[in-house]
Amino acid sequence: MKIGLYFGSFNPIHIGHLIIANQLVENSDLDQIWFVVTPHNPFKKKSTLLDNHQRLEMVYLATKDYDKLKESNIEFNLPQPNYTINTLTYLQEKYENHEFSLIMGEDNLKSFHKWKNYEVILENHNIYVYPRISEGKIDTQFNNHKKIHSVDAPIMEISSTMIRKAIKQGKNVVPLLPKNVWEYLDEMNFYK
Repeated sequence: MKIGLYFGSFNPIHIGHLIIANQLVENSDLDQIWFVVTPHNPFKKKSTLLDNHQRLEMVYLATKDYDKLKESNIEFNLPQPNYTINTLTYLQEKYENHEFSLIMGEDNLKSFHKWKNYEVILENHNIYVYPRISEGKIDTQFNNHKKIHSVDAPIMEISSTMIRKAIKQGKNVVPLLPKNVWEYLDEMNFYK
């Protein structure tokens, strides 16, 4: 089975994440996309993150009605801080018959050369890159690399940071979130 790994804080998951994932799984050779909820991104401040299991619950709520999308807590029990190469190694050992690929925005591709063992990742895994409004073209450093695939996906001008800020300001973000995710956020009084 070909699995696309979509790593993120998902703090919170929003319709932009789902649109990109659905577009990719329906228009590529991937069989499923796993939303890998990251406990802590070494490049981000941890202080603004909701609890791991609260974010996992939101991803579950957002993906439960999609056969080809699922939540993953695979990184929760790995040593922290964790790096993508460690997760990929663990998954490849655990699921020998699966082929794992990465899904990332163009912004992450620009700093990909800074990732731990990025050459090993690139040698062994396909990378699907979706456009970001602030970026433009795929980084020329990886132009025409056989493992990097540009994805024809809508450019989403939605971010979890924007949603958290809007909630804190009392603005309506209902159209930006799956309905059950909004209901969970509202019930739990998150980000207010």
